Amino acid sequence: MAAVKLVVDVMLKPEILDPQGQAVANALPNLGFAPTTSLRIGKHIELELEAESDQAALEQVEKIAETLLANPVIEDYTVRLA
Repeated sequence: MAAVKLVVDVMLKPEILDPQGQAVANALPNLGFAPTTSLRIGKHIELELEAESDQAALEQVEKIAETLLANPVIEDYTVRLA
């Protein structure tokens, strides 16, 4: 077994309101930055685990993401090797 580094990115689904992203977007012009047409905030999670192969690690982290790291009802997530 070898240590495999993976990344999970979690974002609200496009149809779900993102109040945190909206608050940041609204604050940017007040801070002297150009207005944005879209701004959404999510989570970036890095994991390292022992697995027989990269594929086995991806499958395990996919289950972890769906069970614990993301709420599949309102969030989308991607899993990839780091």
